Amino acid sequence: MMGGMAGLEGMEQPRPRSEPAAAGWGIPGTDRDQAPAPRRPASAAPEPAGDPALGEVRLPSRPQSAGIARRLTAAVLLKQWFLTPQLAEHAVLLVSELVGNAVRHTGARTFGLRMLRRRGWIRIEVRDPSRGLPCLMPVQEMDLSGRGLFLVDTLSERWGVDLLPRGKTTWFEMRIADR
Repeated sequence: MMGGMAGLEGMEQPRPRSEPAAAGWGIPGTDRDQAPAPRRPASAAPEPAGDPALGEVRLPSRPQSAGIARRLTAAVLLKQWFLTPQLAEHAVLLVSELVGNAVRHTGARTFGLRMLRRRGWIRIEVRDPSRGLPCLMPVQEMDLSGRGLFLVDTLSERWGVDLLPRGKTTWFEMRIADR
């Protein structure tokens, strides 16, 4: 059904459409049974909020959103999941890179941030409506702006891009010590 997969060698192949993205993560509420998140009145705080550990948080596609995504990520990792500051620092850096890619290169109005946890692992996903694939550039060809996926590749255990019928999810996974 999907054509044009050339050039994706070495990248995790997108899942077949029939499999929900969260399969195997023991997550309730992949599309079928997900209740809509409660909406706060528009008059509430100007900074969009939500808990990316409970469901996807939608943020406007602008540079300031990278800071919001970093704060949300740090809050979940440190205050809810009690992970180490070092791991949180790395994850926050990678979220910043994925959000930066979504904001700079997709032309989208919004993007989504979601955080999943299972035994021994965390997974963080950034979803955007563009099907353009990010590419991992050789280190010697990178200037400062091109180092993002190199960092993701270095600091995470696994990462990949799942093409969706509309858009894509770029994700990474990190090992954690379950205490």
